Amino acid sequence: MKRSLNQLARVDSAILDSIHARFLASLQSEALQQRLAAAAAAGGPEDGAAMAGLEAAVRRVMRRIAAAGAAGALGIAAGAAQGQAPSATVALEAASEKTRFRLVTIAENLERPWSVAFLPDGRMLVTEKPGRLRLIGPDGRISPPIANLPEIYARGQGGLLDVVPSPGFASDRTIFFSYSEPTRDGARSAVARAVLDGEALSQVKVIFRQAQDPPGGHHWGSRLVFAPDGNLFVTLGDRFNHRERAQDVSSHFGKIVRIAPDGSVPPDNPFVKTPGALPEIWSMGHRNLQGATLHPGTRQLWTSEHGAQGGDEINLALPGSNYGWPIITHGVDYSGAPIGVGSEKVGMEQPVLHWTPSIAPSGLAFYDAERFPAWRGNLFSGSLKDRMLVRLELEGNRVVHQERLLETLRERIRDVRQGPDGFLYLLTDAAAGRLLRLEPVGL
Repeated sequence: MKRSLNQLARVDSAILDSIHARFLASLQSEALQQRLAAAAAAGGPEDGAAMAGLEAAVRRVMRRIAAAGAAGALGIAAGAAQGQAPSATVALEAASEKTRFRLVTIAENLERPWSVAFLPDGRMLVTEKPGRLRLIGPDGRISPPIANLPEIYARGQGGLLDVVPSPGFASDRTIFFSYSEPTRDGARSAVARAVLDGEALSQVKVIFRQAQDPPGGHHWGSRLVFAPDGNLFVTLGDRFNHRERAQDVSSHFGKIVRIAPDGSVPPDNPFVKTPGALPEIWSMGHRNLQGATLHPGTRQLWTSEHGAQGGDEINLALPGSNYGWPIITHGVDYSGAPIGVGSEKVGMEQPVLHWTPSIAPSGLAFYDAERFPAWRGNLFSGSLKDRMLVRLELEGNRVVHQERLLETLRERIRDVRQGPDGFLYLLTDAAAGRLLRLEPVGL
């Protein structure tokens, strides 16, 4: 008996996730699954609010069991508390078609983490969607919330979203972050810059605000990417109930914008001289872009965005281009009704890739380091709906092969990044989310 309890005591947080997933599945009748799916579809596959709420409740029950002392007998780890440095645990080992890897938990108990960014000293910045920014050390130690963030509209899919360091962070200590900003009439996407001063922000300045601020909590987009010329790309969703404005150049909805680090408009932006157009616009006709990254060779911007029911896309975001939403799409509405005129129209771009059925892509990163030589040049996307990591092989700008990874993990993958150490890092979207690292087996 003593030996059995000792064996159980070695169960780590990955087993907790497995137990939680099986327990969740056992709770759901077919009718309940249908009701949850319908509720999630009402806000889009990227929302999944009903399912996420049920999962959060189950996880809270499991944590309470652990806190009550049952964890000692069951081997359920309650996770590291704030300020403590958990020892890295191997969540699983797996094989892709190209290489073997292991998945290591760096930090856990992060509430709805949305973005991870790397600092020169080895620490990482992580946003939590409810409105907290944290530092995580190389040892997994989680800081208290960074002080002096602006007011955050944390409703629906809104909240504190992306974060990136300045290209000159080592000398200027500046970070940029996107968030949902509350207003008298509703809320809007905003981007701010600030100096990271210990565990607080100073010199906080909003450098971009959407021109419109309707009520509602869906489709914010909000990925940030610095271009090679030092300007900043910002992805902006269509805000769900305003999809027709993705085709309106007097609106920021459904656009990618390009701004200078001080918020001014670069003079070579494609719509600068278009009458009635907002000069920040880079491209238009987007729905809800939650992935953005630069190609390591061409240095061009690639993005991923959610379709409705089907029609999720990977795009090469070219200046002045129109990606069609909601006039063309490879998906249909949640009711099953067609959207727009079909999947093609002259003057509108086709995606590099579309997923139908939807996978709800979030986070996007090219891999070009040495840790995984077989993955060099591959593009990686997280998936919220299908709970996996997708590896894409390319020939030029064409996807020639896909591989689905980490499906047994059953975690919503919110962000994907290549770290400066050459490993791949993931954030899981959960009430007790995790920062994970992919490492080659045998390291």
